[in-house]
Amino acid sequence: MTHARDMGRRAGILLHPTSLPSGHLNHDAERFIDWLASAGFGIWQILPLGPTMEDGSPYQSPSANALNPALFDIDVHHARLAFVHSDNLRQREDYAEFLRSQVDWLPDYALFMALRQHYNQPWYEWPSPLRLREADALHKAHHELAAQIEYILFEQFLLYSRWQAIREKARQKNILLFGDMPIFVAHDSADVWVHPEYFSLDREGALVEVAGVPPDYFSETGQRWGNPLYRWDKLEQDGFAWWISRIKTQLSLYDWVRIDHFRGLAAAWHIPASEPTAQGGRWVHAPGDRMLQALLDHFGPLPLVAEDLGLITHDVVELKNRFGLPGMTVLQFGFEGDADNPHRFGNHHVDSVIYTGTHDNDTTLGWWQSLPADRQTQIQIELDNSATDMPWPMIEAVLASPCAWAILPMQDILQLDSRARMNTPGTTEGNWQWHLDHHSLTHELAHHLRGLIERYQRI
Repeated sequence: MTHARDMGRRAGILLHPTSLPSGHLNHDAERFIDWLASAGFGIWQILPLGPTMEDGSPYQSPSANALNPALFDIDVHHARLAFVHSDNLRQREDYAEFLRSQVDWLPDYALFMALRQHYNQPWYEWPSPLRLREADALHKAHHELAAQIEYILFEQFLLYSRWQAIREKARQKNILLFGDMPIFVAHDSADVWVHPEYFSLDREGALVEVAGVPPDYFSETGQRWGNPLYRWDKLEQDGFAWWISRIKTQLSLYDWVRIDHFRGLAAAWHIPASEPTAQGGRWVHAPGDRMLQALLDHFGPLPLVAEDLGLITHDVVELKNRFGLPGMTVLQFGFEGDADNPHRFGNHHVDSVIYTGTHDNDTTLGWWQSLPADRQTQIQIELDNSATDMPWPMIEAVLASPCAWAILPMQDILQLDSRARMNTPGTTEGNWQWHLDHHSLTHELAHHLRGLIERYQRI
C-alpha cells in the first residue's frame, strides 16, 4: 500500500518565478498559467520561494517558511497605510487569521529580520544576549523595533495572500503547483537562531560540521554547501515538531513538494567546518524513516517527490520505496554508465518524474552541443528520432516515457543553448539570472506542444 498520493499522467514546465519576464509574481504569473493550460500542461514546477542571500540562490534562505519580497511587485508601505486607515473588516479578520495560522514561525522571523537589518550582521555576530536569545534582550528588541517588526509581519501577509491568489488561478486551470524544499537551512536563518539545539553548532552558535556532497558528476572536489547539519536526536525528542511545522507551510503553498537532496534523510555528508572543500567529509546516518513516519501520521498520504540524484545507495532507495515516494529520472544522464543506470531507456518507472534536464544541468541544447560527434551519433540511434533538431527528440522521449510526470525546463522548449543555463552547481557567479521573453509564449508553440502532450496521453 502506497503512502504517497496518486500522481496521474501529466506534463509540466520547470520555470522559477525569477525567470518570468518581469521577474515578479504579478500579471506575468497569470499569463503564464493561461499559456500552460492552453498548451496542455498540468504542472508548474518552481524552485524555493524563500528570501535569498547575496548570491541569489533560492537554496540559501534566512527562513524555511517566509516568502521572498523580491518576487512580488507589491508596495508594502502604501498597502500598509491603506490598511491602517481602512475600515475593511474582512481584511482585518484575514490578517488576524494569518498571524494565528503562522504563529509557529512568523513572529520569530519578523524579529530576526528586524534585528538582522538593524545590525547588518549574521545572528551569530550579534551581541551575546541577543545571540543567545536572553528574555530581557528579546523583550527590549521587540519594543525598540516594533515598527519594523509590524512591517515585516504585514509584508508576509501580503505575499502569502498574493501567492494564494496565484494558487487559486492555477487550480481553476487544473495546474498543479510543484514546489521545492531544500533539505537543509542556512546558518544565518531564523530557524537556526530560534532552535540552535536542532543543529550542529557550538555554544556560541558557530558551525561544528557543515553539509555538502562528496565528489560527483558535478564537481571533482565535491560541494561544500556550508549549511548546518541536523541534530536528529534533539529533533526526534520533540516528536519532529520542527519538520511537521515546516511541511505544514509547504503544503499550504504547493500541491506537491520536491524534497531536495532526499538522500540526506538516509545519510548526510558531514564535513568539518574547518575543511575548505567537501573531500574531508564522512557519511552519517539520519533517521529519515522515523521522521517520514511522523509526517505520514500527521498529514496522511504525502504529496512528496524525492530528489534522488547523485550518489544513491541502497538505503536511500529503500527509504524512498518504503514511503511510496516517486523519485527523479534525468534523460541527459541516460546515455552513459552500465545497463542498470536508472536514467537509461528501459529502466524508467511510472513512480518517477522524468526531466530532459533540471535547473542544475546545462540546457539540453547546450549539453548536446558540448558532446563529440560520435556521442551525438550514438544518442541519435538510441533516441530513434533524429528527424527533428535538438532538443525536440529529447523532449519527445521524455513525453513518451512511462514515468507519471514529464517535466521540461522552459529553456528546452525554447531551444536555448548554454547561455540560458539556470545554475552551475559549485559556483556562485552568474546563476539564477535567465529571463523569459514574453514574446516566446506563442500560440503556435502552445499548439505544437498540446499536440505532443495529447499524443503521449498527458492531457
